[in-house]
Amino acid sequence: MSLSEKLLAKSTRPAVITDLVAVVDQEVGDKKGISGTALKAAYSAVKKVMPDLSNRAVSRMLPDAAAALDPYWDEFQQAGGDDFGRFLADRGPKVSQALLAVSDQKVQGTSREAIKKAYKPLRGKAADHVEAALPRVGAALQRHAD
Repeated sequence: MSLSEKLLAKSTRPAVITDLVAVVDQEVGDKKGISGTALKAAYSAVKKVMPDLSNRAVSRMLPDAAAALDPYWDEFQQAGGDDFGRFLADRGPKVSQALLAVSDQKVQGTSREAIKKAYKPLRGKAADHVEAALPRVGAALQRHAD
């Protein structure tokens, strides 16, 4: 069974979404410096206006993101790996680009100009943020796939 099949199963998907939203919250909370402060402020403001935005975004992106990670999961399984988060982090640039291709496609396909406008300035640093999150993302996914 593929990673995406496991994560998208009716019995598993809600918990996967909950865990990934927690990963987003943790990653934003861990950001430091001026850009971290700005990111935290923007995230907090968005959550006040749309409290379920992270949940909705993760839910919409999960099928394509899981499919993008299927080949990595297969490789991880074949290698007899024990830490999917570390496995993904070791392949950081490649994995982050695969995941960002999913978000780029979703943003490009939306008719909501506000989302496109908000995404554009964040996209430049997105690879760094995604790479930093890979250990947590991988750990969360492995909990549901094992």
